[in-house]
Amino acid sequence: MAERPEDLNLPNALLIQVEFVFQLPDGVNISKEARSAISRAASVFVLYATSCANNFAMKGKRKTLNAGDVLSAMEEMEFQRFVAPLKESLEVYRREQKGKKEARKDKDKKADSEEQDKSREEDNDDDDERMEEEEQNDEEEVDN
Repeated sequence: MAERPEDLNLPNALLIQVEFVFQLPDGVNISKEARSAISRAASVFVLYATSCANNFAMKGKRKTLNAGDVLSAMEEMEFQRFVAPLKESLEVYRREQKGKKEARKDKDKKADSEEQDKSREEDNDDDDERMEEEEQNDEEEVDN
């Protein structure tokens, strides 16, 4: 658990990313005090949302929060208007992850296939060498 209340605040680097996402107009700066206030407000929101989502997980007799718990928490917190965009973002994320997983599988299959081909070529080379040696031995026996 956090030793001080400040430890629960979101990192400043995350707030800078949030500023980037919102694309503030040129010439608009955010004061240090405003950043601090935003950080505290965002931290309180995240802690409250996590607490609500945890209640849904506990009702389901689980210790791990899942996306459904978070979506249910958003509805309970009366943020219904964010549920649809969150679901869309979740679907996009899942599709991306599935694509990455399939790409890794394809890459692994290709690597395995190349490895098998290389192994077969080595086996064929070994067989060719053995056959050449046997032919030489046969020729030597015939000459003797």
